[in-house]
Amino acid sequence: MSAADGAATPGGYDRRRELQAFDDTKAGVKGLVDAGVTSIPAIFRHPPASLDLDTTYSSSGGDDAAAAIIPVVDLSGAPREEVVAQVKAAAESVGFFQVVNHGVPGELMAAVLSGVRRFNEEPLEAKRRAYTRDTARKVRFSSNFDLFQSAAANWRDTLFCELAPVPPPPEELPEPIRDVMLEYGEAATKLALQVLELLSESLGLSGGRLREMGCAEGLNVVSHYYPPCPEPYLTLGTGRHTDADFVTVLLQDGTGGLQVLLDGAGGNGGRRGWVDVPPLPGALIVNIGDLLQVELSSLLLDTWLIVASCALPWLIVVCCALPVPCRAAREQRPVQERGAPGAGEQEQGHGEGLGGVFLQHGHKRVDEAVWPHHGGL
Repeated sequence: MSAADGAATPGGYDRRRELQAFDDTKAGVKGLVDAGVTSIPAIFRHPPASLDLDTTYSSSGGDDAAAAIIPVVDLSGAPREEVVAQVKAAAESVGFFQVVNHGVPGELMAAVLSGVRRFNEEPLEAKRRAYTRDTARKVRFSSNFDLFQSAAANWRDTLFCELAPVPPPPEELPEPIRDVMLEYGEAATKLALQVLELLSESLGLSGGRLREMGCAEGLNVVSHYYPPCPEPYLTLGTGRHTDADFVTVLLQDGTGGLQVLLDGAGGNGGRRGWVDVPPLPGALIVNIGDLLQVELSSLLLDTWLIVASCALPWLIVVCCALPVPCRAAREQRPVQERGAPGAGEQEQGHGEGLGGVFLQHGHKRVDEAVWPHHGGL
């Protein structure tokens, strides 16, 4: 039995018991911080291999590699054909880019971040009402959805909201986010649809092709809260992973800590290593997910992500993920490129439709932390 399975070690350490004791508090990682811990529990200690981030290109200290490698696309500042070209270049070379002038109001973004912070800083009893591991609930709060399966827990708490295709009743949403979460979800979905349209056009498809495939029928908003850690060199906020969805729209606060992995290919100048994603005021981040990358026959890159820093104060990341929808899982929707050989015929490798692709490849590149149908960091 592996450590992740919770077996007691020869020395008498019972990992499963410690995991259960932590979960039973329903206080999350912030509960540990509030209790004044000066060292992290063993369940949060990652193996050295997962903490070795190789070369890191910093966004500070005069190193402009980070700024150069993470594209920034202005969605309203250039003719459409130029925007399409920029999105295409970003998706093919990195699979991860920031967008500005995206149409999501800055005050709405700030309100969501503030609401998530207020929820996590509420008295414990208020948060306990939302704490659950029942995946049938549309709104749920927990620490590490895979707490009892992963080799090491991550230093974060998470509020998960399934907003589409059927949103929860407003009263199910915690009061601090009740007035903003649905509105923000709608705005982020509108942006994701715009990005899908631009991606479609960049690949020679009709603008609505990816939407017609069902890539935007679902919406999960996953809000992560990363309290400061007393031993940040022993753990991670989120382990190395890719997003098992179509597209993720990320909103991070100004703290920083998010990194992506350069693979030495594409248009990144042959660099390989982790690169900081510097917070850009007013920007949102777009990440190409596994499902879109698989469905488009690897024409785009999906990117390894990590939240590496646990030393920074109170990092918040809000992820809006477009997961595989039920309808797409039932129906076969092959991608057809205009003018491509065999256009009008089903492409090789897509005979099972998106559902089959998801079942076979939804976790294809997920390492220490996986996000099955949850999406996001």
